[in-house]
Amino acid sequence: MAVQERNGAAASPAAPDGSRMTLAEHIAELRSRLIKALVAVAAGAVVGFLLYDRVLDFLIQPYCDVLPPERACRLIITDPLEGFSVRLKVSGYVGLLLASPVVFWQLWRFVTPGLHANEKRFAVPFVVSSVVLFCVGAGLAMWSFPRALDFLIAIGGEDLETFYTPGKYLSLIVFMMLAFGAGFLVPVLLTFLQLAGIVTPRRLASLRRYAIVGIFVVGAVITPSGDPVTLCALAIPMVLLYEASILVGRMSARRRRAPAGT
Repeated sequence: MAVQERNGAAASPAAPDGSRMTLAEHIAELRSRLIKALVAVAAGAVVGFLLYDRVLDFLIQPYCDVLPPERACRLIITDPLEGFSVRLKVSGYVGLLLASPVVFWQLWRFVTPGLHANEKRFAVPFVVSSVVLFCVGAGLAMWSFPRALDFLIAIGGEDLETFYTPGKYLSLIVFMMLAFGAGFLVPVLLTFLQLAGIVTPRRLASLRRYAIVGIFVVGAVITPSGDPVTLCALAIPMVLLYEASILVGRMSARRRRAPAGT
């Protein structure tokens, strides 16, 4: 009878606190979360397909800003199928952006079984802060991209005439937007690691010097222009967000210790 009860407990759904999920249940949960995220991305991609012209105009605006007034702002297609593939890529980018709240929510719901009940209340702040910080980082990349193009055009010399294909141009600008957006998500990740007990605020504070150097090095790598203004525009907010994650971790640690001292 005891064996049956143990088998029944192992085969039963996860407990409300998510603390006793089997491997098979974890895999099923992951599959469910991935399917929901992919459906959201697909729905957003449909919207992106319909808004393709407006989105493309927005993405090529930095290129138009650096061209002389007499030059037409056009991207050159050299492959008969490139126009269709570019539309699919842009639609996918828009779908991922529009679905980002759902993606972050599904990510949070998947990892929350490892947290205490009082820590699961950070779900909404996690999703909101992730989306906001990612959009701020992507917006910063768009703001700095004309400087990057100016640098890349000037370094080639005056004898070169620039004509970009949409595939190469969009790959570069989207890479910068994703890199900047991902960089701004690092504080959210650090905060989560502190909530999960994987790292402590004291440890992050002790690594502050190395983190600042690493932030500036990574910022220099992912900013092709190399100018100090763009580098500081990326690195300084990341340093401030790093400090903010330590502060949030300390506040959370104090709240966890408070009931024990009462």
